[in-house]
Amino acid sequence: MAETYKGDAYCVKCKEKREFEGNVEVTNGRRMAKGICPVCGTKLNRILGKA
Repeated sequence: MAETYKGDAYCVKCKEKREFEGNVEVTNGRRMAKGICPVCGTKLNRILGKA
């Protein structure tokens, strides 16, 4: 089962922090939450700490 993330991230297009839900992926050895901004539809990324 894929790990999910629910929290906030900064949207570059809206220039505000937005609440989002996304999946946790490993990119270049880092855990990242990837999702979509609920207001404008831009992709959001948040780097997470180590497990």
